[in-house]
Amino acid sequence: MSEAQIRIEQVGKVFQAKDRDVVALRDIDLEIARGEFVCLLGPSGCGKSTLLNAIAGFSLPSTGTIRVDGRPVAAPGPDRGMVFQEYALFPWMTVAANIAFPLQVQGRRRREIDARVDELLGVLKLGDFRDRFPKDLSGGMRQRVAIARVLAMDSPILLMDEPFGALDALTRRNLQDELLRIWSELGKTIVFVTHSIEESIYLADRIVVMTYRPGTIKRDQRVTLQRPRDPAAPEFNDLKRELGTLVMAEQQRHEDDELQSAAVD
Repeated sequence: MSEAQIRIEQVGKVFQAKDRDVVALRDIDLEIARGEFVCLLGPSGCGKSTLLNAIAGFSLPSTGTIRVDGRPVAAPGPDRGMVFQEYALFPWMTVAANIAFPLQVQGRRRREIDARVDELLGVLKLGDFRDRFPKDLSGGMRQRVAIARVLAMDSPILLMDEPFGALDALTRRNLQDELLRIWSELGKTIVFVTHSIEESIYLADRIVVMTYRPGTIKRDQRVTLQRPRDPAAPEFNDLKRELGTLVMAEQQRHEDDELQSAAVD
């Protein structure tokens, strides 16, 4: 890790609802170093995905600035690849064609595209599925294809919005291990949104715990546990309990706010 690759300064985001303004983010200050793995953690409504979309350039902040490699983020760009919870694959394309698509858009030569697709099929262990269509794949395999397609662009930054949230526990752990292997080998910077405390501790160098609306940073927790991490280890569970207390307090605020809104309606 080295200098800050992503620099977020005094970022706020306000959405206009039908009868009021909703403050989704307020005064977010965060620096993420090159090659770092950072998880954004918190309950629904804390602005995790809103912040991730602002880094991606899909939704610009209402106040403050986000810079990547010193340049202000004004739109999506090839330096930031996005992986969504929904696999977002083209159903009429094979696995290989889905991975090749961003390279074709970039105008790469056929020989280069084929070589890169073959490489990524190997990296994600998809070689036996290259000619299959998304409908023929399990959820875990579809997400592997989605990750491979983002990696095809060779973006130095991967932005991941609860990519394993819809998967069963065993598939989820397998993909977590695959992601850690890819991160270690390729040196990407990863910003990963999750509501799972255990997932954040298993994966991240740092865990940014966010408050319920308006989303602010409640704690920036560095994780010093050695990898590979054992979720059954006492140190792992000590941190899990500590972060759980913080997150549950925000979850309670969320539930109290929902009850208040229901009472008003």
